[in-house]
Amino acid sequence: MTPKDELPLALRTAYLTLHRRSDAVFADYGITADQFVLMATLARGQAMTQRELAARMPSDPSTVRAMLVLLEKQGLVTREAHPTDARARTVSLTNAGVRTFQQAFDAGQEVRDQMAESLSTSETRTLLSLLQRMTESLTERVTKSATAGAENSK
Repeated sequence: MTPKDELPLALRTAYLTLHRRSDAVFADYGITADQFVLMATLARGQAMTQRELAARMPSDPSTVRAMLVLLEKQGLVTREAHPTDARARTVSLTNAGVRTFQQAFDAGQEVRDQMAESLSTSETRTLLSLLQRMTESLTERVTKSATAGAENSK
């Protein structure tokens, strides 16, 4: 196999390893790694719609909705009617959600430190830049494919 062929598997392996480690850390707080990402997205600012949340994570709306139902049952998020769009729901962290997120964030510091310590500062910057470039390239292709598919179905 060439490095080009190995790249997708290596990225997936790194992601799944991080995901498993994060799930183990966050289990003590009653949340999963994916729920942590959702809460982190909400913790960055004001309430947003479920659709905005899915786009910012990024994740599909049905997965976000399922996570929100579980987090709402735990009292970590609230979902309320949107003030101007009857079809939308506005989502925000509760006070308990903010506390749980902060505790989980603090507990995850060891994992973040371990990741950072495996690379130099320069390597970390390079990796972040390369991952961003790959994401943009793949997003561009998906957008072009979706646009072409929509035009072909007319």
